[in-house]
Amino acid sequence: MSKNSDILLVAINAKYIHSSLGIRYIYANLEELKSRAKIVEFAINDNIYDIAEKILKENPKIVAIGVYIWNISEVSNLVEAIKKIKNETIVVLGGPEVSYEPFRATFSSADYIIQGEGEVLFYHLCLDIFASKKSSRIQKAPLPQLKNLKMPYEFYDDEDIKNRCIYIESSRGCPFLCEFCLSSIEEKVRYFDLEVIKEEIEKLWKRGVRHFKFVDRTFNLNIKYAEEILELFLKKTPPYLLHFEMIPDLFPKRLKSLISSFPPASIQLEVGIQSLDELVSENISRKIDRAKMVENLNFLQEYKIHVHLDLIVGLPGQSVESFGRDLDFLVSLGYFEIQIGVLKKLSGVAISRHDSTCEMIYSNSAPFEVLQTSLMDFKSLQNLKRFSRFWDIFYNSGNFKNSIRELFVDFEVFESFFLFSQWIFLKTESTWKISLDRQALLLFLYLVEERGKNEKEIAEKIAIDIKRVEGRKLPKFLRDKIDSDINFSSKKIEHKASKRQSRHL
Repeated sequence: MSKNSDILLVAINAKYIHSSLGIRYIYANLEELKSRAKIVEFAINDNIYDIAEKILKENPKIVAIGVYIWNISEVSNLVEAIKKIKNETIVVLGGPEVSYEPFRATFSSADYIIQGEGEVLFYHLCLDIFASKKSSRIQKAPLPQLKNLKMPYEFYDDEDIKNRCIYIESSRGCPFLCEFCLSSIEEKVRYFDLEVIKEEIEKLWKRGVRHFKFVDRTFNLNIKYAEEILELFLKKTPPYLLHFEMIPDLFPKRLKSLISSFPPASIQLEVGIQSLDELVSENISRKIDRAKMVENLNFLQEYKIHVHLDLIVGLPGQSVESFGRDLDFLVSLGYFEIQIGVLKKLSGVAISRHDSTCEMIYSNSAPFEVLQTSLMDFKSLQNLKRFSRFWDIFYNSGNFKNSIRELFVDFEVFESFFLFSQWIFLKTESTWKISLDRQALLLFLYLVEERGKNEKEIAEKIAIDIKRVEGRKLPKFLRDKIDSDINFSSKKIEHKASKRQSRHL
């Protein structure tokens, strides 16, 4: 690629370690225009004017940017900056946040907006631009035939493979109609050619990729696909880390056998629960076979498979009490990471139908989270947002896997952790940048001073948790409170992608 490129494909990712699969698809399908194009990636914490400077330094004719819920404000500001500084630069936007209306940010300066899967349409739009042909500002992309798309995976460079998460997909779409999700308004599930996907996996493996994140919404919907891909990885030598999103009530015997065969800390499953309350589930058009879900989660717990269970706060018809019951029940099934997310309103989704009846009030700023409902007032949702953050720090992290359970001796899980989260916020007035040493101190002080636990016993339990990871040093306050001859059992974590998973083993 030349130093200055006519087409600049821009991604603004949520974090540096993320990579954009979307712009690599766009690049892969530019046909003869690939030699005139270049991929550049940034993160949302990068300065917008620094990004604009780097983009304009390339002197591109066309700048294409993907717009998502995590970068919508940054993209809006970036487009404005580019057009003010060099108005003749043609800006093309695509991605979920411009595919459905109403738009939740100002994109009036953008020259073109592509709605839908734009790999093929963007190529033709570029041809028209270079030929000075007029085109409609908003263009709706017809669904491409997946068998005709060029694969994007060779365009992960060596820096990506060394430092970033590599995303891959074997299907697009979702069969379910969950009203909070964009996938519910897409066409039926479509699959890439399985042999092609397996070939791409092999190529990435040979290049050194050991962390694969599959973005399929329902990886285990097509059991044949799932089984063959799992079988492919089972032949590989660990360490590696695979991430899949799976349906909680669809784990047939053969799939279970394959999953249970993976070595520890090598596979991670994200399982969408969202809510177990019947009324709430009906409101969001999401049905789960509860008995099957419990059976499958028990299986995953038995074989120590690392699982993320997703719960959502602020759903229509959900109360604080019903959310608490869901959390209590899931914790009773075993030690899973339970990711607590706050409901976000996406353009185009059916959940808008509850706005009036459930008095749903959302923020007008990204990420457009719910602020209040008929059953959760603003204060309650603020408390639950903090609860979610502290839950991730103290429970999901695995740093206090055993000592955290001291919270749950006298009360139900939700009630006890809610009180703890309220206390932490009073002490810190923050939900961010709390070091591991301070986390340990906060847990210690709460259990001893607020709950009346034995000081030495709690100190030893927290110390054992911290020292489970080889190389960690104990905070001074713990060293002063435990016996010097206490026997610590530490584990060295070899594979960087498995740190969190290894802490849960």
